[in-house]
Amino acid sequence: MSDPRRDAVRGSLQGLARRLLDAAEDRMVKRRYLRPPGALPEVGFLAACTRCGLCAEACPPKAIIHVPTDGGLAAGTPYLDPDTQPCTLCPDMPCATACPTEALTLPPARWSGYRLGALELLPERCITFRDEPCGACADACPVGPAALVMDAAGHPVLRPEGCTGCGACVVACIATPRALRLTPAEG
Repeated sequence: MSDPRRDAVRGSLQGLARRLLDAAEDRMVKRRYLRPPGALPEVGFLAACTRCGLCAEACPPKAIIHVPTDGGLAAGTPYLDPDTQPCTLCPDMPCATACPTEALTLPPARWSGYRLGALELLPERCITFRDEPCGACADACPVGPAALVMDAAGHPVLRPEGCTGCGACVVACIATPRALRLTPAEG
């Protein structure tokens, strides 16, 4: 039989532990990076990554780069910069396969349901909201209509449930500054 007081104390302690872990992570992690496929949550990733560079060597489109030496605890770790080169969603995820530790692992369902990051549309920057035709983002999306389509008015419509967060649309965006922003996935 459950003791309500004990359960209340246990719940309070679990909440306190979560807040302490979140606070520690906020102090340790000064910037969130878009990590290669299969990355552990940030603190675990920083601990597990040996900074060997094998994932970057294995990346066919050379989308993986490394945090510069002034990056604090993240220095030397791999990340993706969708403004430069998107992840091309390699079916076999050679970056994760090349990782000698468990910093990067193959997700059980590969790309099905997997998210590198979260995509956001900034309508005030998108030229289609100024009645200029475009569609470059939708044309570049390797997932297709399950992730990004153009509506009847010619505006991009994001479908987060289908988007992998690869960044192909970000690179393709012709607006300056770009109308799409990709942020690291939570976790």
